[in-house]
Amino acid sequence: MKILRTYFSVFVSILIFLTATTSYAAEPLDEVKNLVKEYYYKDVPDSVLNSTTIQDLTRQLDPYSVYMTREEYESFVSAIERKLVGIGITIEEHEKGVKITSVIKGGPAEKGGLMAGDIILSVNGKKLAGESVQTAITLITGEANTAVTLEFYRATTNSTSTKTLVREVIELPNVEKMQLAGNIGYIRLNSFSLNAGDEIQTAISSMPGMKGWIFDLRSNPGGYVSAAQDVLGLFPKVQDAFKLTYKGNVSYSYKPIKQKLTWNAPVSLLINSMSASASEMTAVSVKDQQAGKIYGQISYGKGVMQSLFSLSDQSVLKLTTAEFFGPNGTAVQGKGVKPDVLTPIGKELVYSHRDFLLSELKNYTKLPDLKNVPTNKVFTIKMNSSMNWKDLKNSDVSLIELGDKEQAVRIQTSTNKQLKVIPIKPLKSGASYLLIIHPNWKNQHNKKMQHGAYLEVTVK
Repeated sequence: MKILRTYFSVFVSILIFLTATTSYAAEPLDEVKNLVKEYYYKDVPDSVLNSTTIQDLTRQLDPYSVYMTREEYESFVSAIERKLVGIGITIEEHEKGVKITSVIKGGPAEKGGLMAGDIILSVNGKKLAGESVQTAITLITGEANTAVTLEFYRATTNSTSTKTLVREVIELPNVEKMQLAGNIGYIRLNSFSLNAGDEIQTAISSMPGMKGWIFDLRSNPGGYVSAAQDVLGLFPKVQDAFKLTYKGNVSYSYKPIKQKLTWNAPVSLLINSMSASASEMTAVSVKDQQAGKIYGQISYGKGVMQSLFSLSDQSVLKLTTAEFFGPNGTAVQGKGVKPDVLTPIGKELVYSHRDFLLSELKNYTKLPDLKNVPTNKVFTIKMNSSMNWKDLKNSDVSLIELGDKEQAVRIQTSTNKQLKVIPIKPLKSGASYLLIIHPNWKNQHNKKMQHGAYLEVTVK
């Protein structure tokens, strides 16, 4: 488990803020009982309401109704807003301690000279050999502006060093973006934070001229309902956001919040089994209204929403107050959202990118696939007739890594009917590629190719 992931392990679902205006007794337990009776989305038996502790009461409701201290609530909100306190590393288990798998740019670890691959042997003098990653996380993290001393081993220099770092508040990017081959824009949303809609619009505006968009909600645990409404307002075909059913089976329909910028080309949506809450609220709305094509696996199945109530001692009750449905009444709770295209785990982006690219190759001939090729593969293209290679250009052939960018190639002729396509860099192990031959060549009789061709390639 990685340090930055632990802060998002709870499926956050703060969808609406409610403020209790009724006068309650000073004892938080009495306040909680009154709130449960008034707002919990299902009827609660007296045996539950007679609980002697808040924790005992909430345990008998549902997994998402939770009592939080003020400090726990602050951490909870920080998780949604993608803020954490630490030294800025991700880690995994190692027999000697824990191994750093990545270092966050600008964080204390990077500034202190730590690198991916370093093995942390001890924290503040406590040896980590044989300890779990969770134990290491507990020791490494702490309050902002406090110091932590790490002993670590670096294999490249065969040396052991000690560094004292000061923990900082680290803001992780909530929106990630990339321009994929074929002018396909990729945008990933990690959390439905309050400014998610604005951040996505900024990402859209930074990539003009896209022919399609891939919107990634994989492993997104949710967030605020207003953010889901903002995100749904980016889809031109979404006219209704969702339905909420409250206590007593009272239902209301809600509209998306229209945004200044919208998806200006077809959209594919990526989900997986860890896409939950507001992610599912978005996905079911898109599916009900056919506003985009969904790829991946069936989502988590958390179709209930929570509201936050401040208590008299500054603690907070997160209480399930409604169940949500798609605009067509499609249920999510316990079922999840089924994608339009079911894909293998980890191949969601590859499949959606492939489909976008193939939509541009309708007049191209599909050639037999090449499977399990080596990373040093050189492709040989054989033509039916003798060719005039005089105006041959490297750009006449495109080698696209699916889910990524176009790879540079060099074309080398061998005979007047045959040539070789040589990738400049080795192919990536386990990756999938599309090799496209554009119809730019002429034969020796100056007759141009009628159709291009393409083939799909998988690497060992």
